[in-house]
Amino acid sequence: MKSYDLIVVGAGIVGAACADCASEAGLRVALVEPGPIGGGATAAAMGHLVAMDDDPAELALARYSLGLWQAMADLPQAEYRRCGTLWVAASEEDRARIPAKLARLDAAGVAARAVDARELYRLEPALVAGLAGGLLVPADAVVFPPAVARHLVERALRRGTAFYRSGASHIGAAAGVRLHDHSELSGPVLVATGCALPQLLPGLPLRPRKGHLAITDRYPGTVHHQVLELGYADSAHGEADSSVAFNVQPRPTGQILIGSSREYGATTPEVSLPMVRRMLQRAFRFMPVLRQLDALRLWTGFRPVSADGQPYLGRVAGRRDVWVAAGHEGLGITTSLGSARLVVDLVLGRRPAIDPQPYDPARVAR
Repeated sequence: MKSYDLIVVGAGIVGAACADCASEAGLRVALVEPGPIGGGATAAAMGHLVAMDDDPAELALARYSLGLWQAMADLPQAEYRRCGTLWVAASEEDRARIPAKLARLDAAGVAARAVDARELYRLEPALVAGLAGGLLVPADAVVFPPAVARHLVERALRRGTAFYRSGASHIGAAAGVRLHDHSELSGPVLVATGCALPQLLPGLPLRPRKGHLAITDRYPGTVHHQVLELGYADSAHGEADSSVAFNVQPRPTGQILIGSSREYGATTPEVSLPMVRRMLQRAFRFMPVLRQLDALRLWTGFRPVSADGQPYLGRVAGRRDVWVAAGHEGLGITTSLGSARLVVDLVLGRRPAIDPQPYDPARVAR
């Protein structure tokens, strides 16, 4: 039986970041992943690096992680582009939300500013007429998540991390894991398996939430920022069985990503054309020019949703050497680097840069 200082289970972007961070700290690391690196929720994601401010703990983790993302800005395969986020107010009621949003971002040290309707159309001429204004967060960015996950894993491997191309079937009573090929690894375990979390840690409640995305052919200059409606969080944090919100993203290739949808109870990966129609109609309402563009591909993915919307980061209650980093819903790309740093600091007994209490799995463990 081989022994390690830390066994990371899962090589999505969160697990990859954990392996990278732990190996950087000098730990002997094993990474366990049966499928492609970054092949699950990571591959399906838009790759928006965004300071979400709807909850103080969510904003604290996003802000911390966004600072760590700066190190990826010059990595060619990351396709990092600081396009900024433009939040759009569809009505005066939406525009009334802006001062409170600005105050939250300012308190967290995130630069942002309100824009009136005239500037809104200067920034994004393709928006539908009659919008009330918006809010610009210039430092937000976009990346290509699967390539970042591969880079993090490759960097960990260069430091000596062992890579096991197998799944983990069981966590032992004294930590360690048994793999699907019946081999066993000994050492503290960090589970970062996204929607598959309940298979190893059934005491942590988690639900998959299906989403759809569409990508167009190349239309450079059509969209300049990541553009979202100010009511986006109502969809992202709501409990409705299904919802859609306006969210478009310019890719460095000139293509445009169009989202977003959310569904509870949908368990298969097939594209739902009724849901796609809802999502696209929402996008067309804000940006009619999208109707004229050719879409190249539609796909789905599943966001891992914790019991209360905050990720599980830290030691699993009642288990001395079992740790978790999962349950990030739609913010896993943004918060991956910060999540990894926070959990590895806890594993090493170091004080994290931000308060870990809001993410402690003990808060909801059954």
